[in-house]
Amino acid sequence: MSDEKAGEAFTAATQKYTDKLSRASQWQLVWWRFNKHKLAKASGIVLLIIYFLAVFCEFFAPYDPNRYNSAYIYVPPQRPRFFTPQGFRLRPVVYGHRLEKDPVTLRRSYVVDREQAYPLRFFARGDPYRFLGIWETDIHLFGVEDGYFFPFGTDSYGRDMFSRILYGARISTTVGLVGVLFSLVLGILIGGASGYFGGITDTVVQRFIEFLRSIPTVPL
Repeated sequence: MSDEKAGEAFTAATQKYTDKLSRASQWQLVWWRFNKHKLAKASGIVLLIIYFLAVFCEFFAPYDPNRYNSAYIYVPPQRPRFFTPQGFRLRPVVYGHRLEKDPVTLRRSYVVDREQAYPLRFFARGDPYRFLGIWETDIHLFGVEDGYFFPFGTDSYGRDMFSRILYGARISTTVGLVGVLFSLVLGILIGGASGYFGGITDTVVQRFIEFLRSIPTVPL
């Protein structure tokens, strides 16, 4: 008797689930599938963070990406330090660097100079910019008032790599979105015209698409 009841309960649950699926919209089906995929949700969160940083890159970048200084060429990455020889600091500091040259090879190298300690500040003033292209301001998320702070180091022109990566993320993400948008619009228009008119129009469009798809992706 218990097996029969269990079978009836399973049948009822299956029928209820089937009815729920049959009444669900396409967006609901996509959301349910996405919500079950843990890796997809983690990737979505990472993608949202990247887009958020890209949109407000002027605020998160400590410097103007095109600002260069010949005195800070190839400076290694700096990290905030909570522990110093004086003990624990609630406000972290960033140590500066001292440039040294090998007398034989003349190779430049930077040595951490613990005498140059720059307190790291939030909402620090720095290079001016237009927030969202509208408001003129010079407030950045973090920075130092005296000295410099390069989280990812600098390039051959002394430009801050962290700032350049943030600005580059805006360009990369914008190109990706615009490319997908153009592909969607063109696909709907061309595919719709091909299916609506049919005949010679459909044949020409399909042969043209096959020709494009036959070209190797990298050269295209």
